[in-house]
Amino acid sequence: MYDVAIIGGGPGGSAAGVYAARKLLKTVLITDLFGGQSVVSEEIQNWIGTPAISGADLAKNLEAHVRAYAGSVVDIVTGERVLKVASEDGHFTITTKTGKSYNAKTVLVTAGGSRRKLDAPGAHEFDNKGVTYCASCDGPLFSGSDVVVIGGGNAGFETAAQLLAYAKSVTLLHRGEQYAADPVTVEKVLAHPNMKGFLNAETLQITGEKFVNGLRYKNLVTGAESTLAVSGIFVEIGMVPSTEFVDGLVELDQYRRIIIDHKTQKTSCTGIWAAGDCTSSLYHQNNIAAGDAVKALEDIYVHLKTR
Repeated sequence: MYDVAIIGGGPGGSAAGVYAARKLLKTVLITDLFGGQSVVSEEIQNWIGTPAISGADLAKNLEAHVRAYAGSVVDIVTGERVLKVASEDGHFTITTKTGKSYNAKTVLVTAGGSRRKLDAPGAHEFDNKGVTYCASCDGPLFSGSDVVVIGGGNAGFETAAQLLAYAKSVTLLHRGEQYAADPVTVEKVLAHPNMKGFLNAETLQITGEKFVNGLRYKNLVTGAESTLAVSGIFVEIGMVPSTEFVDGLVELDQYRRIIIDHKTQKTSCTGIWAAGDCTSSLYHQNNIAAGDAVKALEDIYVHLKTR
């Protein structure tokens, strides 16, 4: 019986693993791989304490840090995906897709999620070659460039606002008839002289050679097709949180993210905490995931030692 089961090996899960080891909580950390979503980034410039690091190197560092403290306290299970978390007689049983099971008094879900991928010719071919899903990670690499943001929600407009700090121009394309972002945000971002926005715009194709050099789109009302000469395409069409294994056990929001108490990271199910991109946290970043997971682990420790 473990004190805590940590599900996920991104910045959140890794931070929690280190803190669990230091607090001598018998822990199992279950993850498919270390690193989280940023593992594919060529260069991350906002991981605090490190001016620049590749996603692959960040993953190696996270795993090395956990293993350095793990000892006999934290059991690390890699190459596994969790299938189901079940509540049984005051504890939890975590079953993986390979049929293995682990019992724990508490659970911390830091499973993250995956960006909803753009379904257009060239999008897969130029992934990380101009097509990116993280403005905070990759935006500064496009300083002085013409870029496109695909998506008309708050995330899309927030991404555009970030990019306007260093891009030559930003064009936002939204497939809908009206923007889904808050009206105040829309008005403020579109007021920037280097910003343009187009509604009813369906992306048809991403073009390029070794790197992105353009995007072709269609106006769904007129049928007219247009081409933009750009070197960066930032996709913000939603995220798919990895929460299917706790469906029915904890309360999820309309986007299937785990609803948490922002003070403690507790979920609606006593004994389960969550942190990072799989939660209803307002902002999703590597540093935030790590901090929220540490917050959760601190609360788990208090829960285990004072109940």
